[in-house]
Amino acid sequence: MSSRLNSQRRTRGTAVLVASILLIIGLVAWISVARSAGGGSDFAGAGNGEEQIVEVPEGSNVSQLGPKLEELGVIKSNGAFQTAAFSNADSDNIQPGFYRLQKEMSAESAVAALLDPANKITPLQVYGGATLLDVAVVGGQTRLGILSMIQQVTCGDSPKPGCVTVEELYNVAANEDPAQLGVPAWAMDAVNQHSGDPKRLEGLIAPGEYIVNPDASAEEILTDLITRSANQYESTDIVNRAAAIGLTPYELLTAASLVEREAPAGEFGKVARVILNRLAEPMRLEFDSTVNYGLPSVEVATTDEDRLRPTPWNTYAKDGLPETPIASPSMEAIEAMENPEEGDWLFFVTIDSDGTTVFNNTFEEHLDDVTRAVESGILDSNR
Repeated sequence: MSSRLNSQRRTRGTAVLVASILLIIGLVAWISVARSAGGGSDFAGAGNGEEQIVEVPEGSNVSQLGPKLEELGVIKSNGAFQTAAFSNADSDNIQPGFYRLQKEMSAESAVAALLDPANKITPLQVYGGATLLDVAVVGGQTRLGILSMIQQVTCGDSPKPGCVTVEELYNVAANEDPAQLGVPAWAMDAVNQHSGDPKRLEGLIAPGEYIVNPDASAEEILTDLITRSANQYESTDIVNRAAAIGLTPYELLTAASLVEREAPAGEFGKVARVILNRLAEPMRLEFDSTVNYGLPSVEVATTDEDRLRPTPWNTYAKDGLPETPIASPSMEAIEAMENPEEGDWLFFVTIDSDGTTVFNNTFEEHLDDVTRAVESGILDSNR
């Protein structure tokens, strides 16, 4: 019995010894790899002043990031970076995105820079109702368009050599082959009809937050945004849902952009119903937002002269929908068009500064509410 017990003890002892030897061998191998990755050599200081854009991809970790930083010349060695990251308790909090770092940074400085929000490039924020081009508001500030917002992301506060400018984006939006830009098949014909005009891509960049690579070209950036947006729109089964309400997918997108620009909060479904009711009559939509879209500067109230001005969008001067969307419609606006509220409304008007909007079935009732809007100062009777 004791012989068997001693034998088992010797076996366990041997196993422990072998495991210990393997652990030592593994540690020696790890040290060897770390040294071969650059010998742990390091730069001194916070960089040489030469900017380097660095991407931290989704799902990556610090061990994967080091070799890329070394390749870009941000750090001298992956070994030094791994040591610095291991020594910083917050290194696991490095977030995905693009960062403005410098070349020849010490590993410690590189880790600290990746943890500093000031170095992270702000994502592109496209809001519902945003337009591709800037909008000059009479008596107010200019509303930046999506192209200008992209320039801010790629160039920072001021354009610099190599960054993507509004002019480059404008040219690509107006002239590049739509198929190369990722325009969906259901929008291709309408986009091709407005070749040479960047507004042909209006509405094809969906609202949302986008991480944009500042080192990408104007074509690459727009292609990425349009492709991702097309996938998002098609995830709503836009083709079949448009057919269910008697529209093409592109017409649905266009109508949803009107909902976005015309509807006060909480009234998307009612405005969507007015659009469909007017199209079915048929009668002109006569939306001020479509008048303003074709003007160099905009006001809430449009003039008689502007409403008579024929443009591809002015629904006072043309039948049916505008020829393109007039803004980026949110998913809420698209869903409102796909599932409009039930009603016979043909008219609506905002009657006070609180945004109270009244919907009517008859023109006579509508005129009464227009009078209320004039009396409240929302509308100008002389325009």
